[in-house]
Amino acid sequence: MSDYTEEAIELHKQVKGKIGIMLKTEVVSRDDLSKVYTPGVAAVSSGIADGSLDVREVTMKGNTIAVVTDGSAVLGLGNIGPEAALPVMEGKAMLFKELGGVNAMPICLNTKTKEETIACVRAIAPGFGGINLEDIAAPDCFAIEDALQDLGIPVFHDDQHATAIVVYAGLINALKVIQKDSPLKIIVNGAGAAGVAITRLLARAPEQYAVSIEDILVCDSKGIISKDREGLNDIKKSLLDYTNKDNISGLLSDAMQNADVFIGVSKGNVVSRDMVRSMKDSSIIFAMANPTPEITPDEAREAGAAIVATGRSDHYNQVNNVLAFPGIFKAALQYGYPQITEDMKYRVAYALAQYVKNPGVDSIIPNALDKGVVDAILESLTGL
Repeated sequence: MSDYTEEAIELHKQVKGKIGIMLKTEVVSRDDLSKVYTPGVAAVSSGIADGSLDVREVTMKGNTIAVVTDGSAVLGLGNIGPEAALPVMEGKAMLFKELGGVNAMPICLNTKTKEETIACVRAIAPGFGGINLEDIAAPDCFAIEDALQDLGIPVFHDDQHATAIVVYAGLINALKVIQKDSPLKIIVNGAGAAGVAITRLLARAPEQYAVSIEDILVCDSKGIISKDREGLNDIKKSLLDYTNKDNISGLLSDAMQNADVFIGVSKGNVVSRDMVRSMKDSSIIFAMANPTPEITPDEAREAGAAIVATGRSDHYNQVNNVLAFPGIFKAALQYGYPQITEDMKYRVAYALAQYVKNPGVDSIIPNALDKGVVDAILESLTGL
C-alpha cells in the first residue's frame, strides 16, 4: 500500500486550502454594482420576504449545502477537533463540486454536546439547501440527524447512509460474481455510525431490493452484541431487534466461523488469516477501516476470500461513499426533496449495482471518480 503522507502535506502547503469562492457574474461597473448589491439587491430581498420570489431560485441556497462536523470522529483518527477536521471537510466539498456540481461549504463547529450541534445547524440552515453531517461520533450522530429532519431541507449523515448504500451495492454485485443465492451469515464489525447504518439497510430491505440473509452478527470492540451483554447503549440494543437471532456470545473470531460475509468498519489489523479461513468457501471480505484495513487484500485472498474490498483508493473495489453522496444531494436539490428517505437509499444502492454492467472479482462497484454515476443516481431518484 502506498504512503501518501509527504505528498499530501506538501500539496496542502502549496494550495493553502483546497476550495475557494468563484464569482458567477462580473462586478466591473457601477451598473454591475447596483444590480448585485445596493440598490438593486433590495428588490430581491423584498421579494423573498413577501413570497413573490423563491429563495432557492435567486440565491446560492438552490445549489449549496453545508458540510457540518464537530471533529469528534474524523476518518480513523477519532476526536481530533474541528480545526483538524477542516482539511477533510474541504476535501468533501471538493468532491461535491467536482463529481456532482454541488457547491459545498465546510462548517466546523466547536461544539461539545449534541444539543449545541443541533442548535448550530438550525441556526445556519436558512442559508443552505441541504446539510451533510460528517465525522460526528456515535451515538450522538444518530440523535443529531433525527432531530434535524424537520428543517425542510435534506439532512443526511454521510458516514452512515452513503457508506451503507455503497456497501449494499457492492454486496449485490459480489453475490452475482460468486453466484451465491443461499441465505447469508453476515458479520458487521464496528457498531458506530457506519456499522449501524449498514446493518439497518441490510436487515430492513424491501423485497425488491433484499439479499437473502440467514442472520447478521454485529461486533464491537468487546465482541458480539448479544442480549447477554451489559452496558449496551440504546442504539446497540436496538440492533438486537433484527440481528443475532440465536443470541450468540463471543469474540469477533467466534462470529466469523462459517460466515459468508465480513463487513469491517472498525480499525486496522483486527482480522487474521485464520479468521478468514474459518469462514465458508467463496467468502466476501469488505475491510473498510481507513487508512489501514482490518486485513490487507493480499492476506485475505491468500486465506481464501473470493472477493475483497477496502476503503482505499489504491486497491481494487474501493467502497467509497463518494459514489453516493454527490448524486444524492444533487437529486435532492434539483428535485426539491425535503428529506432523503429509506426508499431513496435502496434505489441508489440498486442503481449503483446496476451501473456495473459486467461485475467481476476486481470490479464489483464503479470507480469512485466515474462521473456517470451521478447521472445514474439522478435517474433512479426522478419523480418520487
